[in-house]
Amino acid sequence: MTAGPARTSQGPRTGAAITARGLRKAYGEHRVLDGVDLSIPEGSVFSLLGPNGAGKTTTVKILSTLTEADSGEVTVLGRDLAADPDGVRASIGVTGQFSAVDPFLTAAENLALMGRLWHLDRAVARERCARLLEQFDLAEAGRKPVVTFSGGMKRRLDLAMTLVGAPRLIFLDEPTTGLDPRVRRAMWDLIRELVADGVTIFLTTQYLEEADQLADRIAVLDGGRLVAQGTPEELKRRIPGGSVDLRFTSEHALAAAQRALAGLPLSRDDDALTLRVPSDGSAASVQVVLGRLDVATVDELALKTPDLDDVFLALTGRGTTAADTLPGDRKKVLA
Repeated sequence: MTAGPARTSQGPRTGAAITARGLRKAYGEHRVLDGVDLSIPEGSVFSLLGPNGAGKTTTVKILSTLTEADSGEVTVLGRDLAADPDGVRASIGVTGQFSAVDPFLTAAENLALMGRLWHLDRAVARERCARLLEQFDLAEAGRKPVVTFSGGMKRRLDLAMTLVGAPRLIFLDEPTTGLDPRVRRAMWDLIRELVADGVTIFLTTQYLEEADQLADRIAVLDGGRLVAQGTPEELKRRIPGGSVDLRFTSEHALAAAQRALAGLPLSRDDDALTLRVPSDGSAASVQVVLGRLDVATVDELALKTPDLDDVFLALTGRGTTAADTLPGDRKKVLA
């Protein structure tokens, strides 16, 4: 599989895949969700982030019909969740954190079993299962028992099984946990392909980099409330710490640039011939800086923005910790 662009959501968007208003859920005196509002477009990737106990799992369970909300209105793919839960179930797929495949059946047999559970016509089921084995790079291993599969192969099969019923909306709960960097990126490519075909993905993940790479929009849940929503870039711009870093061709150019930018808060490094100007990362802020300079003297420009780790810390008051870091892999795991 070849690597795709960082974010690919080119499928048709004809409306909202999920709309939730005033979603509330409590267990006894403990209020898990306290008025959550969501609007998720079709053919996009939406990622829900939050610390442990924030209410992520409860949100997914409610939206996928596994748990009832105490109050609130939810529409999934045009169907009222409370009035037509069976209709919602027929249109969605759920892939959990842990593999749900039968290890003693072959990959083909697992997929065929899903076809029977969906009551698919035999010819349709055979064609769809064969296509999924090919799409998920499991054709050669299709006749082997799943017990012989690697972790990455099991996760790919798990996702393929979710697709047997051709759902328009898929809930992915930490789909790449425990996978090595190469396999994780292959899973990202599969997710991008699904979205390019118009499937909507609701993603929960431990890895902030994964949300940054895949999500069109991100919501941060803390204490049962949404504390922020937006694109990854929008959320990063909300956090102080961004800058425009400029390197110049000579000491003379560096000094001239500092004079041109007088009045702006900046830091200068004579050894590196650089100036650092605080910025919110927007095009307008970069334009303000460049508009005051002789750009011919600028040897290099870099736009630095906070990452999602900084966003998460600022919004929830809790940081992230690295876990099981592998060579060449930058993981960010929710604390």
